[in-house]
Amino acid sequence: MTARPLALVVEDSADQTALLKRYLDREGFDVFAAADAETAIAAFATISPAVTVLDLLLPGISGTELARLIKTRFPDCFLIVSSVLDVADYPDADAALPKPIIGADLRALLREATR
Repeated sequence: MTARPLALVVEDSADQTALLKRYLDREGFDVFAAADAETAIAAFATISPAVTVLDLLLPGISGTELARLIKTRFPDCFLIVSSVLDVADYPDADAALPKPIIGADLRALLREATR
C-alpha cells in the first residue's frame, strides 16, 4: 500500500477545516490542519505537504506571509489560496479557491495539482 500524500490546511474556522478535511480525505489525502500560521510553521520540520489550502485572514502571522514561507520551504507544494477576499488581492499561488468552498472546485484543483 502506498502512503497517501499530505495536505496542509491552514484555516482558523473549525467548520471550514472540517469541510476541507472531508473533501481532502475523499480525494485520497492525509490532512495536517493548523488553526494559525504559527502552528503550521512549527510543524514544518515534520511534514512535507504535497498540497496546501491556505486561508488569508488568520490571527497572528498573515496568510500572505505564510504563503511566501510555504513556497520557500516546500517549492514543490501545490499552493491553493482560499479566502473571502477579492481574488485580485490573493498572493502568488498555484490556484485560487474563493469562499464559500465548493467540493467540485477543490476536486478540479487537486486533479490539476496531481498531473
